[in-house]
Amino acid sequence: MSLKFPNDFLWGGAIAANQVEGAYLEDGKGLSTSDCTPNGIFGDIVDRTKTEINGLKDIAIDFYHRYPEDIALFAEMGFSCLRVSIAWTRIFPNGDEAEPNQKGLEYYDKLFDEMAKYGITPLVTLSHYEMPYHLITQYGGWGNRKLIAFFTHYAQTVFTRYKHKVKYWLTFNEINMSLHEPFTGVGLDRKSNKQQIYQAIHHQLVASSRAVKLCHDIIPESKIGNMLLGAIAYPLTPKPEDVWTTHQENHGWLYFGDVQARGYYPSYMQRYFKDNNIKLDITKQDCDDLKETIDFISFSYYMSCCATADNSLRQKGNILDMVPNPYLEASEWGWQIDPVGMRYLLNLLYERYQKPLFIVENGLGAKDTVEADGSIHDDYRIKYMNDHLVQVREAIKDGVEVMGYTSWGPIDLISASKAEISKRYGFIYVDLNQDGSGTLNRIRKKSFYWYQSVIQSNGETLK
Repeated sequence: MSLKFPNDFLWGGAIAANQVEGAYLEDGKGLSTSDCTPNGIFGDIVDRTKTEINGLKDIAIDFYHRYPEDIALFAEMGFSCLRVSIAWTRIFPNGDEAEPNQKGLEYYDKLFDEMAKYGITPLVTLSHYEMPYHLITQYGGWGNRKLIAFFTHYAQTVFTRYKHKVKYWLTFNEINMSLHEPFTGVGLDRKSNKQQIYQAIHHQLVASSRAVKLCHDIIPESKIGNMLLGAIAYPLTPKPEDVWTTHQENHGWLYFGDVQARGYYPSYMQRYFKDNNIKLDITKQDCDDLKETIDFISFSYYMSCCATADNSLRQKGNILDMVPNPYLEASEWGWQIDPVGMRYLLNLLYERYQKPLFIVENGLGAKDTVEADGSIHDDYRIKYMNDHLVQVREAIKDGVEVMGYTSWGPIDLISASKAEISKRYGFIYVDLNQDGSGTLNRIRKKSFYWYQSVIQSNGETLK
């Protein structure tokens, strides 16, 4: 069997507006939830009614102004796809306006045109860890059913505007993260109870399905998917209680995919809601809306974890509470490295849904050192990505239909969890320090040339 990936495989990288653009409140942009967590999605929520700069995300890597330079570098690597997000607050600054902000629309026109110049296919996320802050203060976030209409108005606006430029879309980034960070995910107070969180998630799932229908209607040749945080768990031991706990924990995030890919709530969630006295307001129209299902499954994968019935073994991570796997090494940030988990996850999702899969985030956050001659030898990143891509290739040999691979952070960006620049993911180094100092100059790392060769050979150079 050929060592190559499919000929139409999409190679590229993934970025998010709130982690790269900067240009805080420029050209009519409104306040977002991301602006109100300047120290990362798990940091304190800050009152941003004042407009002074507060944190790295306000400037980020200045992609808003430097995108032509960055896209040229992506093209040099050979990207056929770039995953980006539209900042909802650039299009509707408050989220509830009748008419969009024209300067925001024009910015993304220019961005997509620049990508087209190099033959780079856009994969666009509608809501990536941000939403208009006004929708929280005025309406109470996704706990309010009115947000379904606001989101679908936004979706309809951008589908109509960019229907000739964008054919691949995603609705909500890592939609299952709302269970772990409700402010970032659904705009709720962090002290919200399960009833409130799951009701807000329900509204978001309905909004996602309505956006899918709009996309199908407005851009018939398009493909639109969901996006999951691939939080795969293994049993810590073969003890039956650990195996069952693991099954339940995986249900906790897979149910988002079940609803979006199958069009209804699975029976295990009905049991969960009953056991936890959760009574959702689900209308007949909601049930009809949910039947409009996604075309493909997209997901992020950084690490796996273990699950056990013994809660005393859990450790607090910077994203999720988890039980470490004793057989795996970890990154500087404590994220366990499990390339085989990528193959397992791909097979699990494909067997479950029989829909094409798209790996839209995968990468290694690490501290990079610029040598005296200006070079950056990030062999650790090359090894991480090589080993994961080898497992992607194995999954394709297994018969899994994989559309593409967009590595997380092809250029250094501000991390979501703690708003750090020291946690670098890129093939391209950005001269920026945590205190905001630096030239913002871009430097090619060793991994830049490695990924370039992987793309040019369509995966043949992987070891």
